[in-house]
This record gives sequence, C-alpha cells and structure tokens, in this order.
Amino acid sequence: MNWDRFFDIPSDLQHTWLGLVGLHLREALLPVLAGLVISLPLAQLCVRFRWLYPPVLWVTTVLYAIPSLAFFVLLIDYTGQTELTVMIPLTVYSLVVLVPAIVDGVRSVPQETLAAATAMGFGPVRRYVQVQLPIAVPAIIAGLRVATVSSISLVSVGALIGNQGALGNMINDANIYNRPELALNAVLSMAVLAVLADALLVLVRTLLTPWMPRSSPRTPKADRPEPAAAALEDAAR
Repeated sequence: MNWDRFFDIPSDLQHTWLGLVGLHLREALLPVLAGLVISLPLAQLCVRFRWLYPPVLWVTTVLYAIPSLAFFVLLIDYTGQTELTVMIPLTVYSLVVLVPAIVDGVRSVPQETLAAATAMGFGPVRRYVQVQLPIAVPAIIAGLRVATVSSISLVSVGALIGNQGALGNMINDANIYNRPELALNAVLSMAVLAVLADALLVLVRTLLTPWMPRSSPRTPKADRPEPAAAALEDAAR
C-alpha cells in the first residue's frame, strides 16, 4: 500500500478528494432533506387519520426492501446515469425512518397541551408547526440521525451506474488500478463524514431543545420547564 498516494485521486474521477467529499455530502444530504419535507405533512396525516398510518408504514417498508440496484434499473431509463438516479432511492429509503419518528414524536404531545393551544386560538396547522413539532424535535432528530448516516453509506452504491457514487467511486478505482489505499481512503472518509454529521445533528437537537434535561447534576429539576409548557409559551409569543 502506497501511503504517499493516499490523496492522489485518479483523473478518471474528474474530482479532487475535497470535490468527492462535497459531491458525497450533496448526494447524501439532499435526499434526507427531501425525505423530511415529504414526511412532515405525511406524518401529520397519519396522526390525524389513524387508519392511514398502517398502510403508509407498510408501503414505506416495502419500498425500503427494494435493493438499490433494482431501483437504479427502474429509474435509469427516465433519469439516466445521473445523481438524481441515486438520490431518488435514498429519499424513498429515508421515509421508513422519518415517518415513524415524526408520528411517534407528535403523538407524544400531551392532550392537555393540545387543548390549551386550541383554547388559545391555534388552528390545526399552527398547532402542528408551533406546538407539536417543537415537542417532537428529539424524536425527529433521532430519525434524522439514522437516515443521514444510512444515506452517507448508501451513496457509494451509485458507483455502479456511471461513477455516481462520489467517494464510493474510489473503491471501484482501487480495484481497477490495484491501489488499496484508495479503498481505505473512501471507507475512512465516509466514516468520518457520518460521525461529523451525527455530531452536528446532536448539536442541533441541543440548540432546539433548551428545555431538555442536561447531564449537569447542578440544575434542579424544578428549575427546568416541561417541554410542552415551554413549546406552548414560545408559540404564544
């Protein structure tokens, strides 16, 4: 293994190492963002109409069970060998994690909190956005953490369709040029990206949920507002 060429990326990949990192993040994070945008209203429908949740969960689970390669074969006639062919399956896969996470988080909101919000004149949409979602943030972030790490790892499969696997393309080139350091570089880079993305989401959760208990034993429990009360107070401002 030639460590001197660890960051020497073959010219056929048409990117530097940093360029591949940026491409990998784009192909991994945009599907998660799209999945979140789809999941938020879909989860609200599942909460409002309980009969809808089992079939939605069944459909997302079945779609998740479809191998990514089979997804590529179905899409490639319509989207070609492009990033979109990789990102559409990743968006679909994220739904199986995000929809249940949001539904569980929203359902955890106490009924008395919803009643208080309604008494304050909150309509269904405002109540969902300003009361239910803030309280559901820990559950939503937990789902996002799983979906993001999974997406970062799955992008590499795109190397099977016209070098659309970003960092995963280096694994293919490692076999072509007999350069195992390229495969090691790709694996380590994806692992570091997953860890950093997960840490960033934990930080976002901490910033968005100041009402959650921290690890410090010095803060008396009585001094911390309940999450429902804190969300309702912020929404009323």
